[in-house]
Amino acid sequence: MPTILETKELTYEYGKGTSMTKTAVDHVNLAIESGEFIGIIGHTGSGKSTLIQQLNGLLRPTSGQVLLEGEDIWKEPKKIRRVRFRVGMVFQYPEHQLFEETVLKDISFGPRNMGLSEEEILRKAKEAAEFVGMKPELLEKSPFELSGGEKRRAAIAGVIAMDPDVLILDEPTAGLDPHGRDVLLSQIQSYHRYRKNTVLLVSHSMEDIARVADRVLVMNGGKAAMFDTTAAVFARGEELERMGLRVPQITKIMNRLRADGYPVADGVLTLEEAIRQLAPLRQERRLLRAQ
Repeated sequence: MPTILETKELTYEYGKGTSMTKTAVDHVNLAIESGEFIGIIGHTGSGKSTLIQQLNGLLRPTSGQVLLEGEDIWKEPKKIRRVRFRVGMVFQYPEHQLFEETVLKDISFGPRNMGLSEEEILRKAKEAAEFVGMKPELLEKSPFELSGGEKRRAAIAGVIAMDPDVLILDEPTAGLDPHGRDVLLSQIQSYHRYRKNTVLLVSHSMEDIARVADRVLVMNGGKAAMFDTTAAVFARGEELERMGLRVPQITKIMNRLRADGYPVADGVLTLEEAIRQLAPLRQERRLLRAQ
């Protein structure tokens, strides 16, 4: 697949030229292919948020480049707004940004700023609401009448409605209960499969990342410490723990079984996969007992 988003020696310094200078992103080189689902992990202060805010031009790099389909997004600074339509950003707790009279108007805000016709705006807004599982009867309500989970979905729909080539989500499930988290994550997966665009998901939940990501970027001290397939990254559990991270619990259990001599595959990431691995062993044990 072609590369859609690339960084070259990307660096960002806060307080540059002062005694308080801090390098938040340090010479990061990445190449992300069109259609990939990328997970981004790292402890607090690792540079995750600063990195993603440079990918759609919210922050301008101190040095280095962000390339969108091979073109520097800062080539024409006055046109950086166009980049933000193509690289959509959903911030942590995005419901705090809801402000319109109705949910439908809020979801329509982005498409309207793209200069689309009213017919196209309405189509995109309703399609986005459907993607995130919003009931039609909620669209004419005030956003402030919605539950916490509904507000979250409405805010995400507002970015999806712009139909970005790249969708970046910063901790989209933060603060939701387990059921709400699972539902929202499934809806994001469904959207990605249907739209076939590129999705970048920042999360502290290793289980969520293991469930959805094709590849995982690990940020540590402002640098890209790892960038590999999900299985390959979580197979490096000891290194992750030294960075203050951890592998998914089910992966840790399966790795322990493997180390104890059980014939299970390396890099098991989900409960469903673990069950498939363990079912034959359980059946074999039953047969031995029956003899």
